[in-house]
Amino acid sequence: MKKLLSKNTTPPSEEMLEEYHFDYEKAKPNRFVGQTDENRIVVILDPDIAAVFKNSDSVNTVLRAIIQTMPRGE
Repeated sequence: MKKLLSKNTTPPSEEMLEEYHFDYEKAKPNRFVGQTDENRIVVILDPDIAAVFKNSDSVNTVLRAIIQTMPRGE
């Protein structure tokens, strides 16, 4: 749930502080470590394309079909 600002707090400033202090005691381990494969890349789809392909499996299926029709360089 979103925290609401109380009447006694001031809204955060949009200016960068000169220095930030990180509390390592409150740090949590990265839950995404080990989930990525070195050979994976991220591709940003245009909105009209993303409307057709709802997940990576559907994109990969179509791309593999296109690759099969391409002439192989020998």
